[in-house]
Amino acid sequence: MDSTTDSIGKGAKMKQSTVEIFVSPHGDDVSDGTELHPFATLHRAQIEARAAARQGKPVRVQVHGGIYYLSETMRFLPEDSGTADAPVIYEALSEEKVTISGGEKLDLQWSLDHGEIMQTDSLPPGLKMDQLFINNRQMHMARYPNFNELTRIMNGYARDCLSPERIARWANPEGGYVHAMHKHLWGDFRYRIKGKDKNDQFILEGGWQNNRLMGMHDDYRYVENIFEELDAPGEWFYDEKTGKLYVYPDPDTALQEALIESVSLAHLFEFCGSEGSPVRHIELKGFTFKHTARTFMDNREPLLRSDWTAYRGGAVVLRGSENCSIEDCSFVHLGGNAVFVDSYNRNVAIKGCHIGDVGANGIAFVGNPNAVRSPLFEYNERQKLQGMDQARGPKTNQYPAQCLVEDCLIYRVGRVEKQSAPIQISMSLDITVRHCSIYEVPRAGINISEGTFGGHLIEYCDVFDTVLETGDHGSFNSWGRDRYWLLEDVDMDNMNPDNETADSVLPILDMVRPITIRNNRWRCDYGWDIDLDDGSTWYRIYNNLCLGGGVKLREGFYRICENNIMVNNTFHPHVWFRGSRDIFRHNIVFSEYAPIRVPRPWGKECDWNFIHQAGMAEPRPATTIQEQSGADSHSLLGDALFIDTDSGNYQVGDGSPALGLGFRNFPMDRFGVRKPKLKKIAKAPKLPEIGVKISESGRLPQSAVWGRCKVKNIVGMGEVSAAGLPSETGVMIESLPWGSWQMEEGFQVADVILGLNGEKVDTVDDLLRLYEAASEESFVVQVFRGQNEIALTVRERV
Repeated sequence: MDSTTDSIGKGAKMKQSTVEIFVSPHGDDVSDGTELHPFATLHRAQIEARAAARQGKPVRVQVHGGIYYLSETMRFLPEDSGTADAPVIYEALSEEKVTISGGEKLDLQWSLDHGEIMQTDSLPPGLKMDQLFINNRQMHMARYPNFNELTRIMNGYARDCLSPERIARWANPEGGYVHAMHKHLWGDFRYRIKGKDKNDQFILEGGWQNNRLMGMHDDYRYVENIFEELDAPGEWFYDEKTGKLYVYPDPDTALQEALIESVSLAHLFEFCGSEGSPVRHIELKGFTFKHTARTFMDNREPLLRSDWTAYRGGAVVLRGSENCSIEDCSFVHLGGNAVFVDSYNRNVAIKGCHIGDVGANGIAFVGNPNAVRSPLFEYNERQKLQGMDQARGPKTNQYPAQCLVEDCLIYRVGRVEKQSAPIQISMSLDITVRHCSIYEVPRAGINISEGTFGGHLIEYCDVFDTVLETGDHGSFNSWGRDRYWLLEDVDMDNMNPDNETADSVLPILDMVRPITIRNNRWRCDYGWDIDLDDGSTWYRIYNNLCLGGGVKLREGFYRICENNIMVNNTFHPHVWFRGSRDIFRHNIVFSEYAPIRVPRPWGKECDWNFIHQAGMAEPRPATTIQEQSGADSHSLLGDALFIDTDSGNYQVGDGSPALGLGFRNFPMDRFGVRKPKLKKIAKAPKLPEIGVKISESGRLPQSAVWGRCKVKNIVGMGEVSAAGLPSETGVMIESLPWGSWQMEEGFQVADVILGLNGEKVDTVDDLLRLYEAASEESFVVQVFRGQNEIALTVRERV
C-alpha cells in the first residue's frame, strides 16, 4: 500500500513513502485494503491508517463512490494523528460522490392501512427513528398544521394547536413534540409531550432551548408526531411501541420500489482529543455528510448571558484538535449542527464546503465557560466589580482559536432550531470567516454571542435573506454582555470619560483583540444589516455595503464604523454610554439617523458623513443630522453620484462630494464564494431600487410607509415575473421590521397585496385608502405569495 510521493517538511524537500488505503462499498474488510482489494468500511481503514501513522508515515485513505451507512460514530483519537510532514488524509476519490450517512436503508413490505396511508411492520427490532427519507426526499412527521414550504415562519403554525378542543381529538399524543417561537421571537422553544391530563392539557417536558425564558409565542407554534394528524402527502408516523410505520406517500411515489432511509445517529465523525493530547493533522476531503438525528431536545446548555443555549455535537465534531481540516465537503439533510468546534481547538480550517438543509447551526465555534473569568449565564444576572476577577483575557485555553472558515456556501440552516446561525461564535479567539455566501436562514447569518475573546475577522462575505423567522436581530448580530456589562457598583453611563483612567480597561477585560468586519455585503429586510447589541465592544467596521437594514450600534465601547454604505437606510445608534468613545465617520447613508437615547454629542467622533439624495444638484450642510448628533459639523447632504446601482456597483464617481469628506471606494465584485463549483450555484441578494423609474406602461413605482413597513407598486415585467403575477398590478411589501403588526399577523417580505376586504388594491394609494376606510376591528387582506393567492385576517385594527 506504499507509494513514493514528494512532500515538503520544514523547508526541505524529501521523499516519503505514503501509505495508500482504499475503501469501496464493494470491498471486503478481510482483504488488504489495496486498490485491487479495498476494504469495505471506514472503520477498518482507520485501523490500518492508525498503524501507519504511528510509524510516522503520510497516510491517504482513498474512498470510492457510494453510500457508507455508519452503525456507530467514527472517532479519531490522538493515536490517529499525523504530523505536518506526514498528514493523515481521508478523501473521496476524484469525481466520485462519497456519502457518509447516519441513516439506515430499510427493505420493507407495505400494505394499505386506510385511504392513501400505507403501513408496514417489517422494521428491524428496536429501531429508533427520528427522520425518514424516501427517494432522497425528506418526509415530515405527521403535524398540525401541515407543513407548507411557502409559510415563512416554521413552515406553518396554528394558535389552536394547544387548545383543549384540538388536544381532545388525539387519543394518545405521548411521544409527540410541541415547537414554538419565543414570546418575543428571540429564537424558539421545543417540548416533548409526556401525555395529556383529564382537562385535555398537554403534560410537557422541555423549553430549555433558549436562555431568555419568557415562554412560547401565542400564535407561532405547531405540534408533530401525532398519529391523528397523518393527513397529507409527505407525512409519516412511527409507532415505536407497536413497531409500525405509517406513511402518506407523495402521489408520484411507489413505496415498494422506493429507496427508504431512516435516521437515528446524531454524530458521524468526532475528533476526540484534549489540550494535553490533541488530535493533529487529519484532513477530510470531498465527502458528503448526510442524515443525522435532530438534537433539539439535547440543546440545553446556556451560553453567557446571550439568548443562546448550545448542544455540543454535530455531523462532525472537533474537540481537542490541532491543525485539522475539512475541505470540499457537503453537509445536507442533517437534523442538528453540521460542524461543531468544541472547547480546545487550534488552527481548524473549514474550506470550500457546501452546507444546506441543516436542522441547527452550520458551523459553530463554542469554547468552555471554564475559560471565562467570572462568567454569568442568564441574561438578568449581574455582579459587582468588587469581588470580580479583574485579570484580562481567558482563564484557561479551553476555547477554539486561530480557526478559519473560507469559501463556504451555507444556506437553509436552522430548519428545525431557530436560535441558530450558519456561523456561530462563542467564547472563541481569532476566528476568520472569509468569502462565504450565506442566506435563507431564520436568524442571523453570522452571530457572535458575547465579547469573549475577540480577534475575529469577517471579510468578503455575502449575507442576505436573514432573520426570516425571528426578530430584533441582523444579518450580522453580536452581543457583548461580557463581565463588564451592567456592573451593579459601577455607573456605566459615567464610566470611561475623556481622560484615561482605570475604568477605560473594564470594557475590554474579556476582549483580547478587536473584531473586524470589512468588505462584506449585507441585506436584512426584517432587521438590521449589522446589529451590534447589548454591550458589543471593540469593533472595527469598514467597507461594508449594506443593502437593507442599515447599521445599529447599541450600548458598548470602542467601535469605529467608517467608510460603509447604507442603501435606503441609515445609522441606528441605540442607548449609548456617555463615555463610549465610538467613532462614526466617512459613511454614506440615505436618510437622517435613527437614534434612541444617545447623549449628545455622540461618542468620540461623529462627522464627515454623507446623506445621499438622488438628483440634488449641489451638496449642502446636513443640518438634520447635525442637530441629531450634536456633531457632524462637516457632514453633507447631496447626490453621491453612484456609478451603477442597477448592477450592484455602489462605488462613487470621481466628482462625488462624498470623496471630499474622506469616503473611499472599495471593491464591489469580491463578495461571497470564489470556488467555481459553489459560485455557479450560489444566489445573490436582490438589489434595492434607487430613484424613480417609470415602466414602459407608464406605471409609477410609487413607494410609501404602511405602518412601519415599506411598500411599493409592482412595476415592470421583471417584478411581474419574479412575483409570478399575471399582470402589472398590486403592492409589494419591501421591508417588514421586527415588531411591526404586519409581521405579527403573518405578512412576509415580497408579499403582493391584491385586495383589502374584497376591494382591489392596484396601487399604494389604493392600499392606504382602503386601510384607512376599514371600519371593522378586523379585516381581510388578499395576498399573492408563491404564485398562490391567500387571505390574511388582521384580528384588530392597528
